Parts: sequence; structure tokens; C-alpha cells
Amino acid sequence: MESHLKEQLLKILENNCRLTNGELAIMLGVSEDEVHDEIAALENDHIICGYHTLINWDKVNDNDVTALIELRVTPQGGNGYQKLADQIKQYPQVITLYLMSGSYDFLVMIKGKTLKEISLFVSEKLASIDEVQSTTTHFALTKYKELGVDFASKKSDERMMMTP
Repeated sequence: MESHLKEQLLKILENNCRLTNGELAIMLGVSEDEVHDEIAALENDHIICGYHTLINWDKVNDNDVTALIELRVTPQGGNGYQKLADQIKQYPQVITLYLMSGSYDFLVMIKGKTLKEISLFVSEKLASIDEVQSTTTHFALTKYKELGVDFASKKSDERMMMTP
């Protein structure tokens, strides 16, 4: 599949991975077999790394806590950042991990049941790593938008009201 169609396929799947190969084929103007083969190749090459459902957990369970932790580190050796990333990403609490430019080195997103649980994780696991100079923890209060989805907007019922 040509590069332009591959990018279109990826953008469509990124927004809705529930479309069938037949629907994707119609949207792209190619055969179902081409779509199937391209998706298999993209998965094999780890370009497509998984399929996820974005859930507004606040509507299901508003007790979970999300925190963003800034880490300042002093990496050791030529691949020190990679070694630290490998160490940090092993923890199941770590949802997202980025190497950053700017005033801190890593941004770590974690989830926990309580503020105390997150605080203990930061102090016992992250801050105890020898290369970590400092941590700054930010707790998420309200999620307005995630991955392009607006969680704050209220969908109104657009049906016309009928009275007898």
C-alpha cells in the first residue's frame, strides 16, 4: 500500500479501530485483502502497537487518582536515560513515560487508588533511584480532554419536544 494510503489508514484506525476491513476498504478505495495485509504488516512492524478503548472512568469510579510526576535525573553513562526509562517503566503503576526537554527530564503518569498510595510510590520507588535528583508531583483534579476526546461537553438531546 502506498505511503499516503497507509497514513490515511492509520489516521482512520486511530480514531475508530472498530471499523471492519470492508468499511476501511471502501473508505480508502482499495480491496479488503489489501487492508487486511497492510494491517497485519503494520502490527508486525510494531507501528500499530495495540487497540484501546478510551473510557471516562470518572463516570464509573471517581475514586482513582492520576498524577503527573516530573523527574530531574543525572543519567550515568552513554545510555543512562534509556537505563532509567527501562527501570521506571517496569512498574505497573506507570501508565505513561516520556523523556522531556526543558526543566525536567522525565514525565511519568501514574494511577493509584489514593493520594497516599501515589505519594508512597513516588517516595519509595521513584525518589529512591540513585540517579533521581528531584521529583515534583502534580495531581489531576478534572479531566477535560484526553486523546482528542472532550470529556467535559454535555451532549444535549437534539430531538424535538412533543406535547400532547
